Amino acid sequence: MEMQLPPHVGDTLSVVDMHAGGEPLRIIRGGYPEVKGDSVLSKRRYVREHLDHLRRVLMYEPRGHYDMYGALIVDSEIPEADLGVLFMHNEGYSTMCGHAVVALSRFAVDYKLVKEPQSPETQVNIHCPCGLVKAFVEYSGGKTGGVRFLSVPAFAFATDVTVTVEQFGDVTVDVSYGGAFYAFVDAQRFGLDVTESRTQDLVDAATAVSNAVKSQVKLHHPTSDDLAFLYGTILTDGKDHYSSDPTANMCVFAEAQVDRSPTGSGVTARVALQYHKGLIQLNQTRTFQSGATGSQFTGKAVEETKCGDFKAVVVEVAGRAFYTGVSCFVQEPDDELTHGFLLKKLKHFTLAVSFPTEVTHEVNKPRRNSCIREEKDACFLFLSDGGAVQVCSDVPVPWPRRGSPPHRRS
Repeated sequence: MEMQLPPHVGDTLSVVDMHAGGEPLRIIRGGYPEVKGDSVLSKRRYVREHLDHLRRVLMYEPRGHYDMYGALIVDSEIPEADLGVLFMHNEGYSTMCGHAVVALSRFAVDYKLVKEPQSPETQVNIHCPCGLVKAFVEYSGGKTGGVRFLSVPAFAFATDVTVTVEQFGDVTVDVSYGGAFYAFVDAQRFGLDVTESRTQDLVDAATAVSNAVKSQVKLHHPTSDDLAFLYGTILTDGKDHYSSDPTANMCVFAEAQVDRSPTGSGVTARVALQYHKGLIQLNQTRTFQSGATGSQFTGKAVEETKCGDFKAVVVEVAGRAFYTGVSCFVQEPDDELTHGFLLKKLKHFTLAVSFPTEVTHEVNKPRRNSCIREEKDACFLFLSDGGAVQVCSDVPVPWPRRGSPPHRRS
């Protein structure tokens, strides 16, 4: 039976869904307006400033979820690039994503975005916001397989930096770049294990580190200010010396988003950090395991290079990606949730709120079934007794009256 689109207005948004190491990738094939800009970085700025509502439509519920990840294919200004790409997530737009490169490379061969495939490998040149990434897709008998890619120059930015982390005191971290900047710290510093501890506890610790590094460490990148921001924190098992045994880590990035994969750009940055410290040598392959799913990527430093004044390495990362589905998304004009929303679980907070009756209410712990939902312009706290309070907003939003909060969810 041929699939028919339901009633809708405007263009449909067509996507192919994949995953690499358990981390989703929603590849946007059609429905986006023209993305203007004379470079991939300028296109990244353009979608952030003019088309961000479509990111929310595809990444947020009800079409996505809090940890959804996406890729928008764009034209590149580099002649040797087969395609350009913009990465997106729950907070905005990243500059590099290794698991997405693994998935997108296989997609590019299967969907004929490159010239005639070659065996045993087909090269795919992907222009990411951080630069040109060369990937190689296994190809045999008309079928695609595993993928390896060569990173942009990766380097250790700062080592043994002490930052003051809320609830944890002084913490020593390393900061390294693998297409994006990450802070690295052994999870044992917080009494945690990346493969055994509760995910929420790991997220809380990593988020606290990210907040500290963002406020206390000034980052810079030799080629572009657009790259000079901390993408996330990677908690490790502390096994940084070379070994044939896997080493595990968990990456928490963007707005407390948890990577299900070992994190391709994080593997790149971690290999660069280990090489900088003399813990591994060129062409020593290490296996990196996701603390979330147990999935694995491999990584190795293959060449010394420079990035500005930084001593850097080119890192080869390898993994596999798989297809999970194809979808066409539509929007209806009378759907109040069509622009997307996020649900956020709360643990403990203190919040002073002015109700319409001018009564101040202080919430020390969220009540049972309380949740925060981020909408297009505001964030609301919904209480189990039917109340709702606006806790943050970019623009003034009408007060959701007690007893009848907008779009109340059970």
